[in-house]
Amino acid sequence: MKPKIVSWNVRGLNEVEKRLWIRHLLREWKADIVCLQETKLKVINRKIVRTLWSSNCVDWVYLASSGASGGIVVMWDRRMVEKVEDYIGRYMVACSFKSVLDGFMRAFAGVYGPNVDVDRRLLWDEIAGVHGWWELPWCIGGDFNVVRFQSESFGNRRLRPASLEFSKCIFDLNLIDLPLAGGPATWSNNQTWTRLDRFLISPEWERHFSDVWQKRLVRLASDHWPILLDCGGI
Repeated sequence: MKPKIVSWNVRGLNEVEKRLWIRHLLREWKADIVCLQETKLKVINRKIVRTLWSSNCVDWVYLASSGASGGIVVMWDRRMVEKVEDYIGRYMVACSFKSVLDGFMRAFAGVYGPNVDVDRRLLWDEIAGVHGWWELPWCIGGDFNVVRFQSESFGNRRLRPASLEFSKCIFDLNLIDLPLAGGPATWSNNQTWTRLDRFLISPEWERHFSDVWQKRLVRLASDHWPILLDCGGI
């Protein structure tokens, strides 16, 4: 099986109409695993999930929002993957999965990064800790809320120390930062354009899914673009 994973900062799931709009797009993209960040929900139950994913075979784990901010939900199609274990942290939700078709084991983590540099260091530590927990091929995706290079921020040329720390985390964990097709940025306020969202994969993931790539998807009525990791090739 060659999975498709969608990651998207949706800026809130409180409105039913918005959830139905997201459901329409997810049906169009045909993903096997979906990670939505900034849900702004303390509880995500089956009723909410059913308005996001039309299949009856969906399962999920989530990180509750803190007040009216934050929150992550990771959903998956149980016909394609079976969850083995999960981890709910401060800034991430991680799961180990087994493929229903061939039994291949792998791990995925969905991230919603903080805005403060001190807290970002906690995120790097959290990623490193969970990465060492499961000795599996890894994919880590989401809104990291930080760029790596000046070329990833248009209209704001200042590069923060957190960018160097982010790159060091990627290097220390031997992760691969895939290039992004479909455009250079994933967030915009119409004055600045920035790449905050990405997928990072381990060499073991790349060896198993040799045609893996990531693409920026269409953005409608949102300041964030969703991104798709496609392991089936262009």
